[in-house]
Amino acid sequence: MQLEALAKILRENGIVGAGGAGFPAYAKLDARADTIILNCAECEPLFKVHRQMLEQFAYEIVCAFSTVADAVGAERAIIGLKPSYKGAADAVMAVSEAFPKVSISYLPEIYPAGDEVILTYETTGRSIKAGNLPISVGVTVFNVETMLNIYRALNEKAAVTHKYVMVAGEVAEPKILKAPIGISFKELVDLCGGSLIKDPSYLIGGPMTGTIGTAHGFVTKTTNAVILLPQDHYIVQRKTVKANIGIKRAMSACCSCRMCTDLCPRNLMGHPIDPQGFMHSISQNKVLDSTPFLNTFSCSQCGLCEMYSCMQGLSPATLIGEYRAGLRAKGITPPKEPAYSGVSDKRDYRTVPVSRLVRRLGLSKYNIEIPFKEMDIKSKRLRILLSQNIGAPSEAIVKKGEMVEQGQMIAAAPEGKLGVAIHSPMAGKIAEVTSKFIMIEKGRN
Repeated sequence: MQLEALAKILRENGIVGAGGAGFPAYAKLDARADTIILNCAECEPLFKVHRQMLEQFAYEIVCAFSTVADAVGAERAIIGLKPSYKGAADAVMAVSEAFPKVSISYLPEIYPAGDEVILTYETTGRSIKAGNLPISVGVTVFNVETMLNIYRALNEKAAVTHKYVMVAGEVAEPKILKAPIGISFKELVDLCGGSLIKDPSYLIGGPMTGTIGTAHGFVTKTTNAVILLPQDHYIVQRKTVKANIGIKRAMSACCSCRMCTDLCPRNLMGHPIDPQGFMHSISQNKVLDSTPFLNTFSCSQCGLCEMYSCMQGLSPATLIGEYRAGLRAKGITPPKEPAYSGVSDKRDYRTVPVSRLVRRLGLSKYNIEIPFKEMDIKSKRLRILLSQNIGAPSEAIVKKGEMVEQGQMIAAAPEGKLGVAIHSPMAGKIAEVTSKFIMIEKGRN
């Protein structure tokens, strides 16, 4: 398939990075790539979606992966997964004979192996310099679910209308559900038997990079998990610290032990991010030297520094994120050529095993097998956000009162801008159209 034709199909069928970033998949198709990587690292604690998806849909995913490799002219198509994902690996090997470009590369059982900088290094040995993307070393990275969506668009003419979501934690029956986009988190929890505790906190996304939401949030194309936790759980407490309180705590408690920097995955890859230097600057009000603040652009926001490394319970990642957002709001951009020191010779001794991270975060009781359910989920009402991807929001092409079919395009990709289309997950009536969302109600009356 020609690259331009494939890009058009991905854009029109609403395919974005399903791993959480939401970057439009068509924009990642690049003929400069000699290698493409399928990211099945799934390094967030508790996550078990992509390994099971790869096991159940190995042929579809590997077929689409090979098609993309051919379209961009890549010489290699590497699936990065961990040795413990034996079912997924066996399923891939069972179908890989028909796809000679495709191979498996086993990743270390560490966090965050799914960071594209680390994933590229572990699978190819190529180091991505600070401020650069994988394509700078001839690599493009795709997500497992993204590739399944590409297969369905190519072979079934099916647009993205559903998202595989893990519902776990304090729920009666943890499950991985194929959820219609726009369904509420509460409905997903109810489909899993409801909450086991009163007034749970809703963690949306992973324990390390997710955020605290509410039962009334809605599934988007990038929603990977809904995890219910007690309000006094360590993760909830860490993620609800306000930035102004975090700064005051840093001023009173940061001892400059360097543990946050010594264990920083990007720092160990040679990038200039230095959480300890940043914390020292804000705690001592040393603002004349801009280097620690400009270096925040090299942070991946993996959360390891504050969720695992800091013995004082401080919040480097949160504060770095706040400061970086402030710099961008003022029009300050990353340095054109950030410092790069190369991969540290200490890296092999400073990685964090996922198993240890699970214990440290107090998640052992939730780290269980979670069944993969392909059930037909019905909802009376879906609230579909127009902004579900990196780039410009989609533009509504339906009006209030209009009837739509399942799979029908309801919002178009913005003309001349980075973005994709959105399609209806069910047949029904358009109940509301605003600048932010489209609401669909089931039924025709």
